[in-house]
Amino acid sequence: MAGPAPLVVPALKKHTATVIFVHGLGDNGSGWMGLAQNWRRRGKFEEVAFIFPNAPSIPITVNNGMKMPGWFDIPGGRSSSTTYDDLPNFQDEPGMLKSRDYFNSLIKAEAEKGVPSSRVVIGGFSQGATMSLLTGTTSPEPLAGYFALSGYLPMHKKIDSIVPKGSLKTDVKVFMGHGDKDTMVKYQWGQDTAKVLGELGFDVDFRTYKGMAHSSDPDEIDELEKFLQARLPPLGDSVPGKA
Repeated sequence: MAGPAPLVVPALKKHTATVIFVHGLGDNGSGWMGLAQNWRRRGKFEEVAFIFPNAPSIPITVNNGMKMPGWFDIPGGRSSSTTYDDLPNFQDEPGMLKSRDYFNSLIKAEAEKGVPSSRVVIGGFSQGATMSLLTGTTSPEPLAGYFALSGYLPMHKKIDSIVPKGSLKTDVKVFMGHGDKDTMVKYQWGQDTAKVLGELGFDVDFRTYKGMAHSSDPDEIDELEKFLQARLPPLGDSVPGKA
């Protein structure tokens, strides 16, 4: 990934955990920094550093090849009738795998700073949610959790070829939020993703937000906050990864 360096909101106290929040198509890392800043003002997550990666500018096929920040291309061909099982026919798999490798490198970099993967949560919105689902599901190391706001798991028919059989780290909590009026990343794609993840053995908390289109909602952010509090409790003076 050749995008700009990630934006970072450092921990206020001893750095024991990290949240990586991945933005959507056409956005950048600063677009979601307000979340961390709001939590800071309210005295939340003082041991947590927040990383907001920036996608490189790439041509997007469905937007007539216009360049914009994106984690993968969106080929043409989708329609209002495209089902979740149809999606593999319209996916930029090389771009998705390249971005996944980048996010894995960020997780590895946190471990090198002394924050183990078991104290790292990755998540995001839209394209960022989709990449977080792929990264979390296929992670070679156990994560504290991962989340998706208006996203879907891509390449769902190839998970067995991406991760060796029996190697999935399924002892992980997953939070998914989706509006039932989302026509951009269809609500049904989110529901089908939750079903696939459940069949793979993941513990998924799927929340529906009535009347919400391709957006976020205060109630959804409140639920995300609760999820992060449960997954990344403060450790105080104890050492990350050790009881």
